[in-house]
Amino acid sequence: MKKLLILCVALLALAGCKKTKTPSVHPDWTYSSVMYEVNIRQFSPEGTFAGVEAQLPRLKDLGVDILWLMPMYEIGTEGRKGTLGSYYAISDYKKVNPEFGTMADFEHLLAAAHKQGFKVILDWVANQTAPDNVWMTEKPADFYERDADGNAIWEYDWTDTRSLNYDNEEVWWAQDDAMRFWLEKGVDGFRCDAAGEVPAAFWKGILPKMNKDYPDIYLLAEAERDNLADATETFDANYAWELHHLLNSLAQGRKTVTDLKEYVTRDAARFPKEAFRLTFTSNHDENSWSGTEFEREGAAANACAVLCFTLPGSQPLIYTGQEIGLSRRLEFFEKDPITDWSANEYTTFWKKLVDLKHGNPALAAGEKGGDIVWWEIPEGLDGIVAFHREVKGNKVIVLANFGVAPPVIPSEAEGEVEKSEPTDNRPAAETGGTPFKNLEAAPVKLPVNLDGTYQEVFSGKTYQKGMNDFTLAPGGYVVLTKK
Repeated sequence: MKKLLILCVALLALAGCKKTKTPSVHPDWTYSSVMYEVNIRQFSPEGTFAGVEAQLPRLKDLGVDILWLMPMYEIGTEGRKGTLGSYYAISDYKKVNPEFGTMADFEHLLAAAHKQGFKVILDWVANQTAPDNVWMTEKPADFYERDADGNAIWEYDWTDTRSLNYDNEEVWWAQDDAMRFWLEKGVDGFRCDAAGEVPAAFWKGILPKMNKDYPDIYLLAEAERDNLADATETFDANYAWELHHLLNSLAQGRKTVTDLKEYVTRDAARFPKEAFRLTFTSNHDENSWSGTEFEREGAAANACAVLCFTLPGSQPLIYTGQEIGLSRRLEFFEKDPITDWSANEYTTFWKKLVDLKHGNPALAAGEKGGDIVWWEIPEGLDGIVAFHREVKGNKVIVLANFGVAPPVIPSEAEGEVEKSEPTDNRPAAETGGTPFKNLEAAPVKLPVNLDGTYQEVFSGKTYQKGMNDFTLAPGGYVVLTKK
């Protein structure tokens, strides 16, 4: 009888162990997901919801998981910039921009995207509205920040906007109500514009309940704030602005691999391991105002993208046109559509990166991904990035050559970088005008002693256990996955 009792207790304990599961901090679908930013206005000659819907099969083939729609709400007319105005000057949070179609057109796009397996998040603009937003007349005067004469004010050169007053908590609940309007329609979350410009108390006031009421939503902050990085309270992800600027500088010879390593260490200490970090070589701000990735990163643009997909915490972003190697800046306030989406070598490159992210648990974002292990590099090859990440036998090795020349131009300020939109008449830089002196060095040969059989992601070549030599041209990269 005693043996039987012991056996029953053991079986119950075993059953209990099998049922035990550590809950995910984020929705399960987010950890290996890749985001795609849709610039609706420039996505098709029509620039409509229907124009986006027609390309869903192409995006499905690319392999991306989350579609971030740039603001699709009604735009104000007062003080409008350009012919069509800024996406970010909203006149009514609960109406769609007629430039893009009707509410029924939006709902049709949303349903079609969900049917094909995409998650859809909307760009939420909480910091400001258009001067002729409905709240300007429907709400009390103290809904907006005002000067001594009672005039609603704006920030920076955003003259087509007016700043909301977050000292008034009624603004909080008006925002909460408007966001829930779209959640009830079935959207999967929000990318929150200029989230760091809004008091953290606001986000901490409305998001915990929203996360509880809609437990599968995804929330992204356009900010780099460690106090907005608790996914149970506020956001799943913050922008990795510092990394973005560092990669630009690394490609241009302004920063070194040592700076990259120090950044990774500093970022890991600053943010909880669970925090996702949105990583990118381009987005709508960078493309329109600072230039394409080719202008900013030259021959190292693809190597920078590889790091965005493989560094710890990374949740990578692809911006409209990157998957075809778009090499021009897109207009912000006018129609400037991409008309030829023909697949090319860039399409193949990005598809392989997406597959890499999906197929390797070591590269999962947040707490589920593997820790980074930096490799010792032979003396004189200090421009080589080399590391691996591993989880439960899944191992990914990354090698990239950023050149070996010393920095050639003064360092730009790094650290917590927030968006500040330039003036509208900022002159366009000439493509290739940046001095990428550090990428003019000769190719280097790097001997690597592999601990098993690996396949190189981009070439498909298999490498056997033992010593293997890898030749890396300036801007070149190698990514190996264990077979």
